[in-house]
Amino acid sequence: MTIYNISIITSTGFPYYHKKFKNLPEGIKLYQRFFDFTEELYREHDLLDPTSSFELNAGLISALFEFAKNIDKKILTLEFKSLKKNINLEEGAQEIRKYQGDALITMQTETYLLHKSIKQKINLLYNTIISQKIPLETAYSITNEEEKIISDILTDNKAKEHVLKNQKELKNLSKNLLDEMGKYGLHNIVITSFDLSPLIVLGDKFSFEDIEVILRNLGDIPDIDPLEWKFRQSFYNDNQIWVYLINSGVGVTEQELFEPYFYLLFAASESYFGDFPGKLTAKFNAILG
Repeated sequence: MTIYNISIITSTGFPYYHKKFKNLPEGIKLYQRFFDFTEELYREHDLLDPTSSFELNAGLISALFEFAKNIDKKILTLEFKSLKKNINLEEGAQEIRKYQGDALITMQTETYLLHKSIKQKINLLYNTIISQKIPLETAYSITNEEEKIISDILTDNKAKEHVLKNQKELKNLSKNLLDEMGKYGLHNIVITSFDLSPLIVLGDKFSFEDIEVILRNLGDIPDIDPLEWKFRQSFYNDNQIWVYLINSGVGVTEQELFEPYFYLLFAASESYFGDFPGKLTAKFNAILG
């Protein structure tokens, strides 16, 4: 479980909904992710005079640090994405209107999760549940049925159940593969959801907790096309670990959202597997496809 909580508020701070899935781990870096579904007007920043621009930035930074300090959370990095200019604006227009509503969805997660996949989950939740409740200040509360949908989507319940249903066959296959490739440096095989949340750890070298540590040290993860793979370097106890990331191309469908599994191979540094990732993918896909 790598998404720890979700909050739905308005841009003015009205607290509509909060759900905690799991306690935050201690002493590690986490992401507070934001998904903006507001109808606020965005104005060209260049139109502000230097003094106003500085005052706005100073107010933002001081408020964030003061609030973070009061809830015992230390901010180390703030990442901003500048607004793209809308090429469809009429000449002379400096404002961009977004969603018809006022919802800001935020969540605390592990840093290694694929943001694009999480955004697809959030878009699904917004379109199926939240958008119907705008304006949130006067909306009915989230029902038990809706809360279960939110929880199932964010915790990959459907993908997890499908893996567990085939767990025995997956374990038998992985044992054979690890016996075959262990001498070439293969330690573990991990199946994750489409946002890279680990669902099952196969192999005895690293535990589930160890796998999380290795993933936290992985760095940026590129987009990977279906049936393709890439590898990245990580570390565990100061030892270098190579991680092969494979987009399986098969998975489950949550409403209209297709969620492919990823197969992760954890190996000794400088391991060379040739076309083994492709062979493994075909064998695992025969079970999970």
